[in-house]
Amino acid sequence: MHSGSCLCGAVSFCLLSGPRAVTNCHCRMCQKQHGAAFATYANVPRADLEYLAGQKLLTSYNSSGSIVRRFCSGCGSNIEWSGSEKFPDWVSIAVALLDTSFESKGIKDVHLESRACWLLNS
Repeated sequence: MHSGSCLCGAVSFCLLSGPRAVTNCHCRMCQKQHGAAFATYANVPRADLEYLAGQKLLTSYNSSGSIVRRFCSGCGSNIEWSGSEKFPDWVSIAVALLDTSFESKGIKDVHLESRACWLLNS
């Protein structure tokens, strides 16, 4: 089991199954939401994400189509996104929020067409 929390610690959660399908998303929405070149997410079944504290602090934002992003209204930490029409019963969790050790078996880079130009030299 993995656990995680937001920057201020008010929102905490646990994952009842191991995270899968880890991706570095380079889309413009993830860049803007995270204020970074990309966001790293892992997927778990929605039923395996359990909030332990701070659910009232979660704020939702519909970023596109059916996609809903949730974040802590206290500190702004990006927690999850969900609503994929292809995988409606899954949720993507921001991997950097995990407080427990997590080793990925591989990370896939997606939406490289909008990769930050300043990463191309690295």
